[in-house]
Amino acid sequence: MDNPPVANLAQPATPADLLDGQVHAAVARATMSLSPMTAMLAMIDWAGHLAASPGKRMELVKLAFEQNARLAGHVREACRYAVDGRAAECVAPRATDRRFAADEWHHWPFNVMQQTFLLAEQWWGAATTNVWGVSDRHEHIVSFSARQWLDMLSPVNSPLTNPVVLRRTIQNRGTNLVKGLLNAIEDFDRYVKDLPPAGAEDYVVGRDVGVTPGKIVAKNGLMELIQYTPTTEKVHPEPVLIVPAWIMKYYILDLSPQKSLVRYLVEQGHTVFCISWKNPDENDRDLGMDDYLEQGLFAALDAVNAIVPERKIHATGYCLGGTLLMIANAAMARDGDRRLASMTLFAAQADFTEPGELGLFIDDSQISILEAQMGQTGYLTAGQMRGAFQLLRSYDLLWSRSVNEYLLGERAPMNDLMAWNADATRMPARMHSQYLRRLFLDDDLSEGRYPVHGRPVSLGDISTPTFCVATETDHVAPWRSVYKLHYLSPAEITFVLTSGGHNAGIVSEPGHPRRRYRIHTRAAGSTYVAPDDWAATGPMNQGSWWSEWIAWLKARSGDAVEPPATGAPQRGYAVLGDAPGEYVLQK
Repeated sequence: MDNPPVANLAQPATPADLLDGQVHAAVARATMSLSPMTAMLAMIDWAGHLAASPGKRMELVKLAFEQNARLAGHVREACRYAVDGRAAECVAPRATDRRFAADEWHHWPFNVMQQTFLLAEQWWGAATTNVWGVSDRHEHIVSFSARQWLDMLSPVNSPLTNPVVLRRTIQNRGTNLVKGLLNAIEDFDRYVKDLPPAGAEDYVVGRDVGVTPGKIVAKNGLMELIQYTPTTEKVHPEPVLIVPAWIMKYYILDLSPQKSLVRYLVEQGHTVFCISWKNPDENDRDLGMDDYLEQGLFAALDAVNAIVPERKIHATGYCLGGTLLMIANAAMARDGDRRLASMTLFAAQADFTEPGELGLFIDDSQISILEAQMGQTGYLTAGQMRGAFQLLRSYDLLWSRSVNEYLLGERAPMNDLMAWNADATRMPARMHSQYLRRLFLDDDLSEGRYPVHGRPVSLGDISTPTFCVATETDHVAPWRSVYKLHYLSPAEITFVLTSGGHNAGIVSEPGHPRRRYRIHTRAAGSTYVAPDDWAATGPMNQGSWWSEWIAWLKARSGDAVEPPATGAPQRGYAVLGDAPGEYVLQK
C-alpha cells in the first residue's frame, strides 16, 4: 500500500503551517505530549451538563451529607477505641486496593484519614459519572483525571500521614529517609544522563537475557531475522516465526533461560525464527506501516520459506506484531497465498473501538500535537510511551514505587522483566501516526478499510486456525477487546484467558506460582458467544498456558524430521552473525 500524506509530518507547505506546527510541538513539550484541548473539552462537557442537572447535584449534596454523617460516627467510635481496639469502618477499599492493607491504617488517627480519603474517592466517582448529556469519552476522561488527582493526594504518599513510614522512621531513626533521599538523587542523576534504572546493568542482552543460541540469517534496514539453533535430534517440519511488536524489544520472549518462551519452543522440537526490529532514529521518520509489513513480516516469511522450503509456517504475533500478522494473513488469504499453517496471537487487537483507558489518549487533538512533535524529532520517544503507560497504572508504577523507594528507603530488586521494560524503543513518526489514525481512531482494520497493496483487506477472509491469548488485567489490550476476533474471523479460534497483565501474562513459564487460565476452542463457522458468557462457562486451569500452546501446535504439525540447515546461502540467506544481533543493542 502507498503511504498517504500524514498531517504535520512532512515539511509544512506554507508559513502558516510551519508556525502552527511549531506552536503545537511547543504545547506538546509543555504538557508531556498530552493535549490540553482534549482535557478542556471534556471538562467543559462535564461541568456544563452537571450545571444543567439539578437532580444530579441534589444527589451529590445528599451523598455528601450522608458521608459526613457516616464519617462523624466513625470518628466518635475511633476516639472510643483510640488507645486499644479497632473501630468499625464506614467504607471499605476496593478489593484490589492495597494502599491501606497495613494494620496501622485501621487505628487512630490514621483510620480517620484513610476513611476520609476513601469517602472522597467515592464522592468524586459519583460526581464524574452518570451525568446527563456527557459523552462516554468525556466522562471517562474526567473520571480518569479525578482518579489521578486523588491518587496523587492520597495520605499514603506523605511521610507525615503514612503510619507505615512513620513507624519505619522511628524504628530506623530516620535512616530510611536518608536512604530514600539517596535513591531519589541516584534516580535523578540517571534520568539526566539518560541511563537505565539502578540494577538494569545486571541484565545485559546476550549475556544474561536474550541468550538462546541462534544466528542472524537475514537483515535489512528495518529488521534482523534470528534462526535459533535446534537442541533436539528431530524437529517438527513446520517452522515457527515470531513477530514481536516494534514498540518493544524482542527478548521479552527470550528473557532469562528459565523464562524464555523461545528456548521453551526450541526444547519442544520446533524450528524457531524471530524478528528483531531496528530501533528507529530521525532518519527513519518516513517508515510507515507498509514498510513494517513488506520489509518486516513479508521479508521474514520469504527468508523462512527459503531456509525451510516447501513447509507451511506457524506464524506468531505479539501485541502490535499480532495486529500486523492479522493484516498480513488477511492480505494473503485475499491473494491466495497459503503459506501459513496457523496463526498465534499474544495480546493483539483487531478491533480498536474499546481499547481501554489507553483510548483516552487518542483523538484528533491528541494525535495532532504528537504529529507536530514527531515532525520535529522524527520519532516518538520511549519516554513518551512510558509516560502514558505510567498514567494507566499510576499507583503501581509511580506512587507505590515512590513510597517504597523514597520514603521507606527500600529499592525493589531488579529482575529481567523490569530491566527489559526499561530498555524501551522509539516509534517512527509516519508509522506511529498511521497506527493511531488508521487503527485506533478510524478502526480501519475491523471495518474492512485497511489497504494492503492498494486494496482493502477483510479479517473475514482468514481461515487459518488461530490460537489467541489474552490476559486478565491487560491495560494495553483489554481481553474483551482481544476477544472481538471471534466475530471478525470465521476461522477456528482457540482462545486463552490467562492471569497477569500485558507482559507478565505472556511470560508465564511452567512452574510460575499463582498462574491460571481458561481455554476453549470455537470451531470454524460456529455461532458467537459473548465474552462474559465465555468466561462464565470455561473451567479454570491452574498453571501455565504454554503447554496448551505446544500441544495445539503439535496437533497441527507433521511428523518429526531432521532439523533444517542454518541459513540458506545459495538462496541469499547466509549466516551474518550470532544472535542476538546488532539491532537489539541499539539505544
